Amino acid sequence: MLFHDITALDWGGFDRYQAAAAALQCGHMTEELRRKILAIPDGRRNAGLFDLNQWGDGPRRHSGAKEPHMAAVLPTVPAVRPAPDESVNAWGLAAAFIALIAVMLLPTPQALPYAGQIMLGLLLFSVILWVTEAVDYAISAVLIVALMAFLLGLAPNAARPAEVLGTGAALGLALGGFANTALALVAAATFLSAGMTITGLDRRIALFVLSRVGARTSRVVIGAILVGIVLSFLVPSTTARVACLVPIIMGIILAFGVERHSRFAGLLMITTAQAASIWNVGIKTAAAQNMVAVGFIEKTLKTTVTYPEWFVAAAPWAIAMSVVLYFAMMWLMKPEMQEIAGGRESIRKALAELGPVKGAEWRLLAISAALLALWSTEKILHPFDTSTTTVAAIAVMFLPWAGVMGWKQAQPRIPWGTVILFGVGISLGTALLQTRAAGWLANVIVQNLGLQDASAFSILALLSLFLVVVHLGFASATALASAMIPIVIAVLQSVRTPGLNLVGMTMILQFVVSFGFILPVNAPQNMVAYGTGTFAVRDFVRSGLVLTAAGYALILLLAATYWSWLGLLTK
Repeated sequence: MLFHDITALDWGGFDRYQAAAAALQCGHMTEELRRKILAIPDGRRNAGLFDLNQWGDGPRRHSGAKEPHMAAVLPTVPAVRPAPDESVNAWGLAAAFIALIAVMLLPTPQALPYAGQIMLGLLLFSVILWVTEAVDYAISAVLIVALMAFLLGLAPNAARPAEVLGTGAALGLALGGFANTALALVAAATFLSAGMTITGLDRRIALFVLSRVGARTSRVVIGAILVGIVLSFLVPSTTARVACLVPIIMGIILAFGVERHSRFAGLLMITTAQAASIWNVGIKTAAAQNMVAVGFIEKTLKTTVTYPEWFVAAAPWAIAMSVVLYFAMMWLMKPEMQEIAGGRESIRKALAELGPVKGAEWRLLAISAALLALWSTEKILHPFDTSTTTVAAIAVMFLPWAGVMGWKQAQPRIPWGTVILFGVGISLGTALLQTRAAGWLANVIVQNLGLQDASAFSILALLSLFLVVVHLGFASATALASAMIPIVIAVLQSVRTPGLNLVGMTMILQFVVSFGFILPVNAPQNMVAYGTGTFAVRDFVRSGLVLTAAGYALILLLAATYWSWLGLLTK
């Protein structure tokens, strides 16, 4: 649906400036109207913007208006819950600094360099900032870089204690994550997601799949899961996938004449969000947190996990969990009706409104198909790694003759905060390892939990349970992976279990990092769905507890069977 006049944007409880800002971000307007809106002063145009495209991998505090992104796609969607103010949580920020200072003032353990003690303080500082959401994630990343540069720069070098490291070298360490190839993949993936939004290809694919499933409520739920699976291969951003699907699902709910607070509406929304989280595990490129783990594996263990290796290991879990998701949701939130009259026609009408497939969509589809083929045959039919092929695909998308998008179109849709957080997260983990802080902490964990001679299965079971519990305090799986994966690797290196496969165990534990099933605040895709007002928190928690228990049990089952046969636990 394209808008031609700013007066047409005055809907859903938003003033026309807020609606214009959302429509501008989504790209659902003519070029002439786009130019007119850009002429509006920034203060008015951006007033109250709840900007999913800039949201990144974790919820942020926003300016207090309602959430117009979904209304920009389907103007009939009612207004949804307001977002909190974009403000600093002074208590959280103060607690983070107090914790940092307290750790630095403690007596230094004998086996821990003082630089390592500083890094443990910075780790605690980072975790408190992320858990309390004291500041925006991107701002937290800048704070971490500045503190690392000064605190490590004025401390003795962990490798040569007689020398001071120096702020230049410390800043280089703080920015070292930006030289990681995984960062290039994450950044390139955000451009691919932007291309999907700009061309509308993601929306067309979603509507096409839904148009084929029929009007029975059970089949609509299956369709929502299938759309999530298909998009996980093509759109390497969980938030972007769910942000695409939510307005479509809301449009279906309204077109069907279903009450917005009905069980069926809540069923569809929760299923959409949970399916996205499940397939974050199944596909290596589906989420940024996977790239965090791969980056640490490459940096620390001097090897990598290819796209096919990840898929062979993770796909059985994701497929089984998709089946569990369907039956669990149909049991927990049984819909009021079995079939919706006129449902298929409503979806087909929405698909027809998109018009014929545009040239840019065909070109992007061809690029995405070629990229998927290259990913899936990495190190099998060719020597090119995932990051390199993805960067090359983005370069092709920007070529004039490719005609997919231009820089000015793409730039506002890139979640730069996610890219910055990713790079600093890699730097934080690398510094924990280089200053021997991660190793020292790992030894403490191993000794206190009695893991020195534990079996690979026992180690996996205990660390998986630990990550599930810790995730309850995090609103970003990327932040969780940045904080925990270096420690996980150090713990695995500290145990004496014979033949332990460090790469395989780290990859499986990264699967658990994506378990953001329980609370809406545990993942941005959950908050996108929750913002529609179609379900209560208790509904999400009920489904999340069932999925978490099933997911953990499946992790243990596959660890005892399939993954052991693949040699992922021990070599």
